[in-house]
Amino acid sequence: MNRHADLVVRGDVVMTMSDDPAVGDRIDDGAVVIQRDRIVAVTTADDAAQRFRATDQLGGPGSIVMPGLINGHQHLTGDRLLRSTIPDDLGLDLALERWALPSHAAHTGDMDELSATLSLIEGVTNGITFTVEAGTVAHPARVLDAYEAVGVGGTLGSWGWDVADGVHAGPVDEVIDRQRASIETAAGHDRVEGWVTLVGHDLMSDELVVRASELARSLGTRITFHMSPSTGDARSYRRRTGRRPLVHLAGLGALGEHVLVAHAVHIDDAEVDVLLDHDVAVASCPWAYLRLGQQVTGSFHHPRLLRHGGRIALGCDSENAGDAIDVLLAARLFAGLTKDTLGAPSAFSARRALGLATIDGARALGLDHEIGSLEVGKRADVVVVDATGPVWTPHADDPTTALVWAADGRSVRDVVASGRVVVRDGACETVDHRSLAAEAHQMHLTLVSKCGAHPRDQ
Repeated sequence: MNRHADLVVRGDVVMTMSDDPAVGDRIDDGAVVIQRDRIVAVTTADDAAQRFRATDQLGGPGSIVMPGLINGHQHLTGDRLLRSTIPDDLGLDLALERWALPSHAAHTGDMDELSATLSLIEGVTNGITFTVEAGTVAHPARVLDAYEAVGVGGTLGSWGWDVADGVHAGPVDEVIDRQRASIETAAGHDRVEGWVTLVGHDLMSDELVVRASELARSLGTRITFHMSPSTGDARSYRRRTGRRPLVHLAGLGALGEHVLVAHAVHIDDAEVDVLLDHDVAVASCPWAYLRLGQQVTGSFHHPRLLRHGGRIALGCDSENAGDAIDVLLAARLFAGLTKDTLGAPSAFSARRALGLATIDGARALGLDHEIGSLEVGKRADVVVVDATGPVWTPHADDPTTALVWAADGRSVRDVVASGRVVVRDGACETVDHRSLAAEAHQMHLTLVSKCGAHPRDQ
């Protein structure tokens, strides 16, 4: 007698992204069988039909099935409601001073929730089922509501710093208490984890980063912060400590496998060694570095990290740096930068690029036991790609190459997150973004007025 299943997802090709030889990397005419929020079988379509009786089905001919994508660094709030408004010819300091920071200071709870909801909708319709929130959240409970509404997974944190002024600034004890409160807000959630989330850069004292790192360790969670997307952090740390940032943080005992550093672009050889020696993960956001003119082409050490076993996830960053929440686009750019930096087309494959968006990204977050590949027992985060469009004609034998070099998130048709169909036929099933358009426009105008400039005046 056939076993009952809630959902069977079929594809001409199932790309498991598994490193287990017993599972295999690819199953032609395959199927993923889901019961509640877990994968119970990854097999051929014929075998699934013989063994399981499904309530619902997705995919079929003309489909490619792969794991949910992972966004390792995304500001869900703060800049989202200013999307494509912050002028792209402003330097980062001016963009922050005139636009981003005034926007952060003006954010209400309603703005945080709407911004996060819109960000997560865009992400999931591009195949992203797990997002590391980068910390601009002022109202964590409202962002958790956004995760709940859209139905995807991720992390939750609220920025803190204790150097200089700002909406998230405060004494060390206050910042640590805020971190603990954010983590408690997500406690017990089945898809969202509370993380310690500092702004980083040179806006955290030694005491704060050490205590924040210890807090993450003691609570069994992780910490993320920004460091060295440009040369400014290195100059600041050398003036203050006589050492480069990551070398200094290692000396404080603040680094370890529980740390995810965003960016780490302008680092030197000693800092590369620090990341490797301490098993620190890095979130690489290549589009941000190009849009902000941060000279990544002259200082791109992430390929070396990978070559020596370092852990890297891909991120899309914020609206003043990336605009598109599309990890497949980030994978393409990372692959191209790697080939160009090393001067060798053989240095990096489409398979490795897609791995950064899936299983290798999950490893960077310490979540490869749960997400990142299609394997029995893992969370049922599954993406169906429509392989019938123009970019798929003629049909490629190796869908990995097409996914990375020809396609992008617009090829995503259906998405399952924790066993629930959240995108069907390209539209978000859980929240209709069109119903939020009028409110988003009004909040956009409010933020533009708070920033003291109209985009037409820039």
